[in-house]
This record gives sequence, C-alpha cells and structure tokens, in this order.
Amino acid sequence: MGDAVADKMIETGRLDPDKVYVASRAELAQCSHWARAFADQRKDHRHFELVEDTIHQGFDYRYFVVTDESGDVCAVQPFFTLDQDLVAGTGARTRAVVASLRRLWPRLLTMRTLMVGCAVGEGHLDGPEANHAHVGLLAATIGEHARELKAQLVVLKEFPARYRPSLACFLDHGYARAPSFPMTRLNIDYDSFEHYMTAALSRRTRRDLRLKFKAAARAQPIEHSIVGDITPVIDEVYPLYVHVFQRSKHHFERLSKEYLCGLGRLMPDKVRFFVWRQGGRIVAFTVCMMQGDSLYAEYIGLDYAVALDLHLYHYAVRDMVRWAISNGYKWFCSSGLNYDPKFHLRCVLDPLDLYVRHTSGVINAPVKWLLPWLAPVRYDETLKRFPNYRELWADDACGSAPGATPVPTSALAEGRGND
Repeated sequence: MGDAVADKMIETGRLDPDKVYVASRAELAQCSHWARAFADQRKDHRHFELVEDTIHQGFDYRYFVVTDESGDVCAVQPFFTLDQDLVAGTGARTRAVVASLRRLWPRLLTMRTLMVGCAVGEGHLDGPEANHAHVGLLAATIGEHARELKAQLVVLKEFPARYRPSLACFLDHGYARAPSFPMTRLNIDYDSFEHYMTAALSRRTRRDLRLKFKAAARAQPIEHSIVGDITPVIDEVYPLYVHVFQRSKHHFERLSKEYLCGLGRLMPDKVRFFVWRQGGRIVAFTVCMMQGDSLYAEYIGLDYAVALDLHLYHYAVRDMVRWAISNGYKWFCSSGLNYDPKFHLRCVLDPLDLYVRHTSGVINAPVKWLLPWLAPVRYDETLKRFPNYRELWADDACGSAPGATPVPTSALAEGRGND
C-alpha cells in the first residue's frame, strides 16, 4: 500500500473509496479488518499468517485490501506470486512432449503467476456470502495489479463451486473457469460408524472393510490418540507426511515442520491431530480441522513399511469418522486426490474452480482455449465414476461433461449410490 497510504490509514482509519490496494503483511497490521477476516472459515486470518511464515517455495505473499464507497476496508483477499508450470497436472505424454520442447525454450508454458487464494488449501472470499459486492471491483482491477507485479497470468486458486454466482463477474472480464482437483464430502449423520456402513455402503464394500479391519486386528495392537499440538512428536510424524507427499503424482505446496507445529499453537480451537501407534512407534497421523458441523481431514502421513498390510488409510478413516459422529459432526470432508477409496466409501465430490486470465488480451484467447485441456481432472478416470462428476464442469449437475451418469439429488445429499 505504500508508506503514505499506511500513514493515512493510521491517521484517519480510511482509504480512498471503491479501490483495491496491494498491501504487505506489515502494512496489513494497520488494518483492523484483518483481525476478523475469514472468521467464518476454518482457515481464518491466523492461517494465512502461518502459511506466509512457514511455507516458502518461491512464493511472494501479498494482500488485496478493498474499500467500500465510504473508504472503509470491506474485504482483504490474500494472494501470492510464483512461477507456475502450466502442464504440471496434465498427462505423462503431454509433460514428456513439453519437456523435450523446453530444451529449446526453457520457460515454455511456465509463467509468472498471481494466485488469489491460499497456498495451502482452497480459496475463499472474505466476508459473509451475502455481502460480496467487492468482488466486481477485484475482477476489474486485478489484471492491472498483476502487470505492475510483473505477473503474466492471474489465477483464482481453487474456489468452491458455491462461489460461482459471486465470481461470475470474472467471466465477464475475460477469465475462463476450469475445475481443479475437488475435495470430497461424506454424510456421517448416523448413530455410529457401523450404522453408516450398514445404511450407506454396498454389501461388497462392507465385506471389504471388515476384512481390512480384521487383518489389522490380527497384527500387533494399534492405539490412537488425539492431540491439539503435534510439536512434541513432529520429528516422528513429519517423515510420514513426506512419504505420502512423495508418492503423489501431483504436487503444489509442501508443508513444513514449522507449519504443522504452528497449527496447533495458533489455532487450538480449530485443529486436531490424530496419531496411531503400534508398539509405541507412530505409524500414521492426520491433520484435521473443524468448521460448523464438518470435520475436515486435511493431510495424512503413513509409514509404508506397514501401512498397506494394516490398511492404515481405512483404519484412520474409521477412527476419524467415529470421533466425528460421537462429537456431533454431520459431514466428513477430505482434501483432493486418492479418490478410489473415497468413491467406494460413498463420498461425493465437492468441486473447486480455477479462474484464469492472461494479462495480455491477445494471448488470453489461446489460454482460454487451452485451459480445459490443461485441467488435471480431465485425466483422472476415477473422478468420472463419481455420480456428481458433471458438477466439476458446469454450474449444476445438469451441465455437460464426459463420463458420468447423474443420480437423484436425494442420493447425492445422502452420499449414497449404486455400485
């Protein structure tokens, strides 16, 4: 925002009306609105500060400060800049072709990018969903700010589909929308995990789960605990997270030890860590966050020396769902990827959208054409099996997208379907 603007905020508490400023973290400290930003989300302003302090990877963190017609700050939208590889999520053949071409043009399909949202997790709009009048001002001005910051591409990173009406103005300003890897959600409004299995799962899936749990029960006993701060055992659990991260075909942010430790200390009201031990040794852990009637499983770490034989993923899901049900939660939500077990557990997709625009109007036209082909979800065959796959590509389940057969809305709401 600049020293003059920061001084003005200190003296008057107001900025120029109907304007979007770019602020650093230090300048944002002068803004009283920031302390209540994203208060209705599990990842509130504390999370953004933690991410900036602990997740680097070449990210340059800044904040859009938006004022209303009176000059009061009405919203803060975090963003960051980075060099983005546009083919990172495509198929192996596409990546191989581009890799060969990069011998001649090293930065082919790599662009300096301004990403609105959070480097760790999905993005959200600041403020109540009924009061997103500032979004139009953002859509009209972000491109200019991006050019000033030497960014060629602007991306709204992974905004939930419920924001589509609010973000439609970005489409009017030349942005294209494409799906990112979706989250999933599971209805757990049941009396117990066993009730959920009986009422929601197919006979084949129930049998498969019981066999997995019996296999784990025959091994050395597994004990689990729930803690608010993972710091005392961070050196034991962090390698388990790294094992899962390295096995994934798709990478973006890599969590640090400092991030995981900071979660529990800074956000004790919204964070829980589940830890599983066998013979005193930690073999799995998960990072969970709470919001309303939902428990979010954010990240998992597994000891692959035993994880597959003990079916630790399903074991962990069972224990987390049991805890969630006993504590009154109605939904079990999970971050993207590893979709096959989630499909059989009757999860439904929770779409996340990317909004993309090149700062050059001439180049933006081919970018918009290419975007659907660069969307990584196009190459994930498991996603196409979910009953609400079409929602990834369209405003509602009636939209056009390949490879899915819609099911009744009531079935989606209950997380049920047919094998």
